[in-house]
Amino acid sequence: MKIVVMAGGISTERDVSLVTGKCIYEALKRKGHKVILADAYLGFDSSLLSLSPDEIFDLDRDWAESVAGIAEAAPDIESVKALRDPSCTSFFGPGVIDICKAADVVFMGLHGENGENGKVQAYFDLEGITYTGNDYLSSAICMNKELAKEILAYNGIPVPKGRVISGDADLTNTMGYPCVVKVRDGGSSVGVYICHNEQEYERSVKEALKIENHLIVEEYVKGREFSVCVMDGKALPIIEIAPREEFYDYKSKYQEGATEETCPALLSDNKTKEMQALAERGFKALKLNSYARLDFLMRETDESLYCLEANTLPGMTPLSLVPQEARAVGIGFDDLCEKLVESALKSRD
Repeated sequence: MKIVVMAGGISTERDVSLVTGKCIYEALKRKGHKVILADAYLGFDSSLLSLSPDEIFDLDRDWAESVAGIAEAAPDIESVKALRDPSCTSFFGPGVIDICKAADVVFMGLHGENGENGKVQAYFDLEGITYTGNDYLSSAICMNKELAKEILAYNGIPVPKGRVISGDADLTNTMGYPCVVKVRDGGSSVGVYICHNEQEYERSVKEALKIENHLIVEEYVKGREFSVCVMDGKALPIIEIAPREEFYDYKSKYQEGATEETCPALLSDNKTKEMQALAERGFKALKLNSYARLDFLMRETDESLYCLEANTLPGMTPLSLVPQEARAVGIGFDDLCEKLVESALKSRD
């Protein structure tokens, strides 16, 4: 089968996406497929553009050779943009769409703004390109944390109290302290801050507004943090996340040893069933249709549960949560990637 693994892009999660893409690429190669790892934004160099898509798929080449690891901080996107010819104004780099059209399926390894907000999925739908993951509508809903929270709350799924503020509105904190400030449309905990006083709040709002003009200010729920992958409507075993820092930030997600993760989580049977049921209900309420990871907090004082958000293209790095949950039910990484490809092809039929 001819498969393009789509990664890179120009979101703050670019580095994570490339490592995700590399892991998926290598897994699908081991499964015997003809696989290309494509940087969605940078595309292919000029030496390849004269070749036909079939010739490119037949090249004996390690497409992941140049992918490095994930740094402690998010990448400088402006420096990435400087690598491309400024005359190329499309999000997609040279040759990317042509190679995607020639593939049997595109494995979506993008993270962040373009890739998880539904725009790429909508374009692929118009072009008749088959892809893994959720459709454009559910992706767009979940990327907007304000809208996703409203839908979850309407469907009886508890979420932290909060409100949306913007750069041209009243920025006064009405949630008390500690509180959480985060960008409305971000991911990988980029632009997320825990504020313990007014000075920290003002500084955090100022920093977050550099990333996005719309922010969410939420109550701080102190307690244990969990994640639940739901695949085809069914919840996998719960994983507990215990970062060594104050919260599960960008560094904790991607630096080995920064977080202790336990799967299956050490919970009572009743609490396990409750959280998995909430995850499955949230999956359905948000119109998700493939696989997604829903994040939860359990309040320390009374063990009440709160859904934070849904991630429609969860990471697939060696430290990522979804592969760990899949392993807990006997699905290895290579088989997981193959399963997601088969699911995409089945949805096309």
